[in-house]
Amino acid sequence: MDIKDFLDRKTAQYNQPAFIEQDPVCIPHLFSQKQDIEIAGLFAAVFAWGNRTIIINKSKELMQLMDHAPYDFIVNHQERDLARMLHFKHRTFNPTDLLYFIALLQQHYTRHSSLEAAFLPPDYSKEDFSAREGLIYFHHYFFSLEDAPQRTRKHISTPLNNSTCKRLNMFLRWMVRKDNCGVDFGIWQNIAPGDLLCPIDLHVARVAKKLGLLHRKQTDFNACLELTQHLRTFDPEDPAKYDYALFGLGVVEKYY
Repeated sequence: MDIKDFLDRKTAQYNQPAFIEQDPVCIPHLFSQKQDIEIAGLFAAVFAWGNRTIIINKSKELMQLMDHAPYDFIVNHQERDLARMLHFKHRTFNPTDLLYFIALLQQHYTRHSSLEAAFLPPDYSKEDFSAREGLIYFHHYFFSLEDAPQRTRKHISTPLNNSTCKRLNMFLRWMVRKDNCGVDFGIWQNIAPGDLLCPIDLHVARVAKKLGLLHRKQTDFNACLELTQHLRTFDPEDPAKYDYALFGLGVVEKYY
């Protein structure tokens, strides 16, 4: 079997508008304004563990609490508007976490027009950008407010903890990848699709191992790097597109 040809076919099969409805990416697709897409996408990605139906429903609940205008809410909310957030909970994500996310995002958008800036280190250059360094910088930046709760840190992963950073890599795929298939948005210009890392979880890792694309035993950040390096041999300009194939094979087809 030609693995590249097989994965190209599976990518084409799953990278379609029909994929959107049952995936957390449907949440940012509710919006058309760039900042709304970024904010909705970040929350949907952070919530994306466990049952996909629950993830989508909880994300929609939060968007409703933000009056279906997340950017306007983040930037212009008053103290009294936060009261409605005090009962929101998704698994281990609680109101303390939500209020901190809102505070950080409000500060960010008073200084920047896009959330992309939060992934670009001060010495950033497109030619030398490293997704690893971008993820580390984002974690540091996200918890730079003086009152950042220690408990909230578990919701934003970092390579420094050897996390796969699966949810953040998925969020970056949504924002950065550019194609004509209608799933990913491609609204960020300063990170090249070729620099993206393929999101990896236990399902993707099992498929990758079966196909000989991954040999590392632990599903950690080094496994993410190893898998992405293999995928770059198939398409150095867009390795993360194979996330569709590996996810579909693992979650939908149980191809282990």
